[in-house]
Amino acid sequence: MNETAHKKRLNRALLWQLSAFVAGSFAFGWALIPLYDVLCEVTGIGTQKNLTTAAAATPLIVDSQRLVTVEFMTILPTVGNWEFEPEQPSMQVHPGELYEAKFVAHNLTGHDTVAQAIASFAPSKASAWFHKTECFCFTPQKFQTGEQRSLPVRFYVDPALPAYLDRVTLSYTFYDLK
Repeated sequence: MNETAHKKRLNRALLWQLSAFVAGSFAFGWALIPLYDVLCEVTGIGTQKNLTTAAAATPLIVDSQRLVTVEFMTILPTVGNWEFEPEQPSMQVHPGELYEAKFVAHNLTGHDTVAQAIASFAPSKASAWFHKTECFCFTPQKFQTGEQRSLPVRFYVDPALPAYLDRVTLSYTFYDLK
């Protein structure tokens, strides 16, 4: 009887400890957003509100004297399940001007699926001056069996792009999420 009471007391203590751990984890998760905002302000990155206001307030200055070639590439990690390619292989852009490029994706997996595109740049340092304002890569894309769709990306190249960078490659790897 004494041993049973001791086990119940230990189990009750463990239950309280686990409950406190769960409550602490929930509180920490709840506090992450304000903590992230404070961290962004302290480091100078800025909050989402400040960044949105700054982006809206900064007018784009188009450098019509300069042309930058933007090449588009696609990569499929598995062969045969998708067709994914740019509508045009490259375009000449003026830094500061907003452009739209389209990619075509065709689901050949034989079932409804969700896919995600991941962007990369070459040279990689050009990514600091390449700004996507709207992109299919921001969210997973749902595709029906056999569906083919045009996927747009709207972008501009920052006029502050160094002069020695006259060619930027935007590459997307298209993954089937499972």
